[in-house]
Amino acid sequence: MTYSIAFAGKGGVGKTSICGMLIDYLAKSGKGPVLAVDADANSNLNEVLGVPIEMTLADIREDIARAEITDPSPIPAGMTKKEYAIYKFGDALIEESNYDLLVMGRGQSMGCYCYVNDILRDEILKYYKNYNYLVVDNEAGLEHISRGILPPVDLILLVSDCSRRGIQAAGRIATMIRELKLNVKETFLIVNRAPDGALNEGISAEIAAQNLNLLGVLPQDTAVYEYDSSGKPLITLPENTPVKKVLSQLIEKLKLV
Repeated sequence: MTYSIAFAGKGGVGKTSICGMLIDYLAKSGKGPVLAVDADANSNLNEVLGVPIEMTLADIREDIARAEITDPSPIPAGMTKKEYAIYKFGDALIEESNYDLLVMGRGQSMGCYCYVNDILRDEILKYYKNYNYLVVDNEAGLEHISRGILPPVDLILLVSDCSRRGIQAAGRIATMIRELKLNVKETFLIVNRAPDGALNEGISAEIAAQNLNLLGVLPQDTAVYEYDSSGKPLITLPENTPVKKVLSQLIEKLKLV
């Protein structure tokens, strides 16, 4: 059975960085294969992982949409839209050692994409069963999960920085998870970039007020800033950096490996 993990949180809190490091941890622990899905319209999970993107699922969707209004069509003669989508899906899957990456891409433009989305959904559901883990970097709205394009989720990790606004945003997402009846087995909060790895009383009180289940706190780590500033993939951070050491402990608490 594939165990599915989804990350969510407001922009700028380090959600994608933590997601990428979790994927790397699972892959290096020999618990792969892992299917990583970048479902955030502002796609940059590949930068954390250090892999290039040549095609997204949005590119396939737009090709099929253009086929109805452009000449020549991007779809080869004699090939149906479904056959083309399935054929190109393989090109969009980035294969790495112990994990593969699939990028959903930008949001939809004008027009109806229901048919194409159904095809892509069926392909994802077919592929993901071949993996031990599915790890999804989501936008805050969890749109792809709520619409059924992505498979059901076992665990949601909400990520916030150590600000009241970030915690309140995580609280709103947790409420949305309940309202959408996603049937998630577990939902936890990770607080990122805490000075000295500790929370003050005000933030701790806000977490309690939002009824969030705190998994742990990641420290502010200058190495993350330095790597990000220089364009280095964050998964190449030394294993003894503070953020990686604490994140490893949190993963162990989840009993994922």
